[in-house]
Amino acid sequence: MKFRSRYAGWMPNLMVAVAISLVVNFSYLLLLIVDQRSDTSGHADVRRAVVRAQEGELAVHPDGHGYLVYENGDSVYVPMSRIRRLGLADGDRLVVSHTRPRRAGAHPMMMELKRRNGEEFDYSTVFNRPSETTDMALNLFYYFVLSFVSLTILSFGRSNRTALNFAKRCVWVVVAAAVLYFVGPIPDWRTGRFVMNFMSGRMLDYMLLLKCSFAVVVSMLYGRIYVLISQRQAVELENEQLKNENLTTRYDMLVSQINPHFFFNSLNSLAMLVREGEGEKALTYIDQLSYAFRYIIQNGQSTLVPLSEELQFAEAYSYLFRIRYADKLFFDVEVDEAHARWLLPALSLQPLIGNAVKHNTITRSKPFHVSIRTEGDWLVVSNPLIPKLEAEPSTGIGLENLSNRWLLATGRRIEVIRTEERFTVRLPLQNPDVPCES
Repeated sequence: MKFRSRYAGWMPNLMVAVAISLVVNFSYLLLLIVDQRSDTSGHADVRRAVVRAQEGELAVHPDGHGYLVYENGDSVYVPMSRIRRLGLADGDRLVVSHTRPRRAGAHPMMMELKRRNGEEFDYSTVFNRPSETTDMALNLFYYFVLSFVSLTILSFGRSNRTALNFAKRCVWVVVAAAVLYFVGPIPDWRTGRFVMNFMSGRMLDYMLLLKCSFAVVVSMLYGRIYVLISQRQAVELENEQLKNENLTTRYDMLVSQINPHFFFNSLNSLAMLVREGEGEKALTYIDQLSYAFRYIIQNGQSTLVPLSEELQFAEAYSYLFRIRYADKLFFDVEVDEAHARWLLPALSLQPLIGNAVKHNTITRSKPFHVSIRTEGDWLVVSNPLIPKLEAEPSTGIGLENLSNRWLLATGRRIEVIRTEERFTVRLPLQNPDVPCES
């Protein structure tokens, strides 16, 4: 029994570690595909597209990619893999041939390096590059180990689950990540072998540091969620004999809120921000995601909460969607401050926002607006009806559960109004100074 319990506890860490490793290396997979296509394109087509050799100065960005800038202001894109493979550096004077751009507005791409800093370039020194399959497999394994070690440190044991204890575990995670960073695999493009980072001669590898940081941040986020869930489960087990049916219903509601699909979509959005170098947005996204999950977990057993708290959760929850649907999804909130203390069942807005996004078409040409406003002592959530071409299956269970919860908690019914153009749900708010009718 103890073996089964430990095995079951380790399985989520294994699965999440695999997911984090795949997300971290997703952009690298795309780069390999693009680079392979550019390198294996037909020779006849390449010759027709090649422009004569010109000289310029190489500017390498922190993300590893570079541009060769000519004296006339034109520039040529130099992929990260070729910079590393050829041993190029920022400020090098290069004579290269390049391809013509395939579409208007695109950068031409460097094809062949003729001269470097006034000297003829010898390609015989760069033929022994590592196998891309080996490189990919080693990267997947390395970030899997890094994520699994971090998750194990954060989730090991069940005692003393305090904020201070979690902070200490985070410090140990950072220490372990630093050790793994120094021994991280760095390909030597001249010998075709992999060496440890501290043996590579350049300790600060931006891509390795960025990927390690991303894996550690996501592991900490999942670890915190794991701790909060563990604490909640411990409380539930201690009170299992009290109101068992009601407790089971609310627990099912909590589980339905945190589903793997939403969690991994959130990881993909976070990975997009990290890849695009949006550091501030990524940190804000992590804060909002953590707040949303924390609110869901802490209020999964709550009956009534103030409208102000529910709106704070709606702001964090809607922010996750706004990042995914940039400049296409908007939330118009117009709530009277006089109703900030009024009560409503916790997590009432989550299914309404989720259903509005799930069942409607959201495009840049037709921005989608979700309205949240007060009308007297009613909270009104409304959105236009723009059905998808391939409609998502809907059982109506979420709206029915919301109606039943509202009736049990307040003694009043919600109103659902559906027209050809709009879908509206009216939620009666409970005055905290007036006894509930239920």
